[in-house]
Amino acid sequence: MLDQIDRNILRVMQKDGRITNQDLAAKSGISPSACFDRLRKLREQGYITDIVALLDPEKLDRSLLVFIEVVLDRTTNNHFDEFAAVVRRMPEILECHMVAGGFDYLLKTRVANMAAYRRFLGDTLTLLKGVRETRTYAVLEEVKYTTNLQI
Repeated sequence: MLDQIDRNILRVMQKDGRITNQDLAAKSGISPSACFDRLRKLREQGYITDIVALLDPEKLDRSLLVFIEVVLDRTTNNHFDEFAAVVRRMPEILECHMVAGGFDYLLKTRVANMAAYRRFLGDTLTLLKGVRETRTYAVLEEVKYTTNLQI
């Protein structure tokens, strides 16, 4: 069970994964050694899964954000497993979520531009075994983006 100090450590780490242990301890009101131990425990228990750098997609020629609904022609476990295995290897796909509702998967993709997306869709995604139908939603404006969970 997380106490208030653990929650505070997680809040601070979400905003600045590069913070020093000394500064994290000061912001959490505990000693550096206690902070180090708590941080280690939070990692071991899986509360902190990774620490990464967030990159600017525009500077890396990946400015077009597109969401795609995917409908499979069959909804059996082996079809789900096959689709998931292939999607995990596609660098254009940032996220893939199996969903309940009118379609099977929601994909979040990043590509350079609409021409690149058209190539990805026509040459790759729609040719995958089991894909019956797709619907594309190109993002016009990213109103909110965060990786921070409410704690």
